[in-house]
Amino acid sequence: MAYDEELAARIREVVHGEPGLTEKKMFGGLAFLLGGNMAVSASSKGGLLLRVDPADTDALVEAAHVQRFEMRGREMDGWLRVDADAVKTGDELRHWVGIGVAYARSLAPK
Repeated sequence: MAYDEELAARIREVVHGEPGLTEKKMFGGLAFLLGGNMAVSASSKGGLLLRVDPADTDALVEAAHVQRFEMRGREMDGWLRVDADAVKTGDELRHWVGIGVAYARSLAPK
């Protein structure tokens, strides 16, 4: 399944104007990177793939429609799957994208 192009456009609107913004096809989706660090992606499985502070993972997965990203059967701290149901409104999308942007900004540029 290809990523949701409408969701990618909505993300693009949220991150528009961020310094050092690039887009790259990654993990089957379209990722938005800041300073070379992934912040958020329109996932090929629907919804978002979100990069977050690993220390915040446990608290963030308590939200509805949010779980740890799983790679090769292993759940990853610092990576979340945010289902499309959690980003239906602009405010919801801005909330989650903002978390990813803040974390990407906290990392040294690549």
